[in-house]
Amino acid sequence: MKEIRTLEDVKKLNLEPQRLFYSASHEEIKTGATADIYFVKTMEILNHMGLARKEVVAEVFPRKSGIICGVEEVLNLLKDKDVEIYGLQEGESFSPKETIMRIKGPYEEFAIFETALLGILAHSSGWATAARECREAAGDKVMICFGARHVHPAVAPVMERAALIGGASNASCILAAKLLGKQPSGTVPHAAMLIAGDTISVARTYNEIMPPDSPRIILVDTFKDEVEESLAVAEALGRALEGIRLDTPSERGGVTKELVYEVRKRLDQKGYDYVKIFVSGGLTPDRIRELSEAGADAFGVGSYISGASPIDMTMDIKMVEGKPVAKRGRIPGIIENPRLKKLK
Repeated sequence: MKEIRTLEDVKKLNLEPQRLFYSASHEEIKTGATADIYFVKTMEILNHMGLARKEVVAEVFPRKSGIICGVEEVLNLLKDKDVEIYGLQEGESFSPKETIMRIKGPYEEFAIFETALLGILAHSSGWATAARECREAAGDKVMICFGARHVHPAVAPVMERAALIGGASNASCILAAKLLGKQPSGTVPHAAMLIAGDTISVARTYNEIMPPDSPRIILVDTFKDEVEESLAVAEALGRALEGIRLDTPSERGGVTKELVYEVRKRLDQKGYDYVKIFVSGGLTPDRIRELSEAGADAFGVGSYISGASPIDMTMDIKMVEGKPVAKRGRIPGIIENPRLKKLK
């Protein structure tokens, strides 16, 4: 598949008649198939005028503050292009309107990749920023991203990797964790208990067959009162039990600070003070703080991270052949940022 450079290339782009998924492949992204069509039209015009190779400096800035993520993908996107790239590094914070990336080189080298570049930074930074808010709320306690089920599978690993960059301790999505050299983290869903018909039998089997590095954390809200089931599981597994997970549905009031407090006290009273409390289900930074104060030790966060809005990113041409330029409303010339490092 060759790189798209002209409108004729667009017309000739043929897709497989029985495409399994509608997400773009790596090759389609690298060859410009996800670009907005007006960039192709722009290149047609500039090539006709003999201006496509003019050296430009383009800068990227965000509309609000956040945590930058997606830098490595941008570098991979432009890896084979004759451009210099300066930018913040993955995981650094940024302010509104701060220059977070600068690209220098012939315009035709990167013109059609503006759409993909901005999309990569916008969505990944949005997810990473939401994860950082959860990390700050959780302090030094475990916070795992459980958001893969809320997004298209093609971007699930992108989202959960961004969550890790933002501060999540781990991810449940297999591919996301593997991309950062980790083993995915997760417990057992209600499905196991419902099919087995009993929490204790599942807990015992889990303890028996799972490898030593798989934490013995058991879900305790499927059939009975959470306190009753927590104590029953603790009695069944003894010292092998590392934690219980509370995921009480909203129909039953959800996981409340009162519930966490009661479970903690009841476990302590029975000598199970070593058993940690893992909570999940509709968590936000405010709820994480509240449940943490009540005694929760670890948090599984899904929709707050996965549903985070992208952070709007804008790319402006600021120099053409060494001459400062800008559209109306913007200041001509590059905006200095000593935090930028040469990345390529």
